[in-house]
Order: sequence, then C-alpha cells, then structure tokens
Amino acid sequence: MKHKIFTVFCIILAEIAFSQKYMTKSGTVHFEANVPLFEDVDAKHGTTVAVMNSDSGDIAVISTVKDFRFKVALMEEHFNENYAESAKYPKTTFTGKIANFNKEDLSATPKNYTISGVHNFHGVDRNVSSVASIFMKDGRIFISGNFIARPADYQVKIPKMVMKKIAEKVNVDYHFELAKQ
Repeated sequence: MKHKIFTVFCIILAEIAFSQKYMTKSGTVHFEANVPLFEDVDAKHGTTVAVMNSDSGDIAVISTVKDFRFKVALMEEHFNENYAESAKYPKTTFTGKIANFNKEDLSATPKNYTISGVHNFHGVDRNVSSVASIFMKDGRIFISGNFIARPADYQVKIPKMVMKKIAEKVNVDYHFELAKQ
C-alpha cells in the first residue's frame, strides 16, 4: 500500500515537473478535535510540502505526521504513538485536482474552487472534497481551505477512556503560498 501511494505521488510530481509548477515547503496544516469542557486537542504542521500544476489544476500535498506540533507535549506523544502510529505511518498525503481551474482567471480577489482527491492518513485512503479560496498575488498562488475528517474513517482507534475528550469530527484547515518553480 505504501509503495502504491508513493508511486502515484511520484507520477503526479513528475507530471507537475514538466509543466507550470508552483510549490511550497512551508505550507501549514492545522487540525482541531476539541470538545467543550475538555483540554483543546489541536496541532499545527508548518513544513507541509504542496506542489501544483497550474496548467491542469493537479495538486499533491505531503506532511510528515510526527511534525504536527501540539501545545501539550504529552498530547503530541500520545498522538504519535497511540493514534496516528507515526512510526508505522510516517506520512499523510493528498493527491487531487482543482475543478475548473484556469490560472488566467486568478487575480488578487479570492475565488472559491472545489478540490477533490484522495487523502491518505494512517494507511487508509479516503476520497475528500474541499472548497478552497484561491488567489494570486505578486506571482504567488495562495490556497486556503478546510475539510472534516473522522478518526473512525481512517481506522484510528480511540480508547473509551478518552473518547469523550476527542471530537468525532476533526476540523482540518490548510494554507499554502505557492511560488513558481
């Protein structure tokens, strides 16, 4: 499964390499699974790699799971060891396409686009669709959006002891500032 995901990711990256490529190595992905009256469950990743083909609207994103940072170190440790199992599943990826994307339509005014594709986390592929705000400024393409993920959909086991402290639906938001390569 890991080999299959890596192969697909490499094919998309190769396709992007021979076209109008925009990229960042400092994209941010943030998730929160807060439940009222309990400690906040949220983490941020600031070195996410995102690559986009501005000719086709293809996009690929990859994050190292262990690099999500929590406010509480113990929460980060539990996330990596018990839930995400980052030693076994070190990366989370997304490969998809921006629907009806045309670089010529971009301006400094944000426009909403639908991004659809396959998100892989914890060794599980899920189809994901997200509305993203996209605009261009100073030769860079800015993409921001969010989607909902359910731990159960990714076969993440949450012990009954802490189940009520973690939301069933995790809010995931992302922000990428892509520069032409």
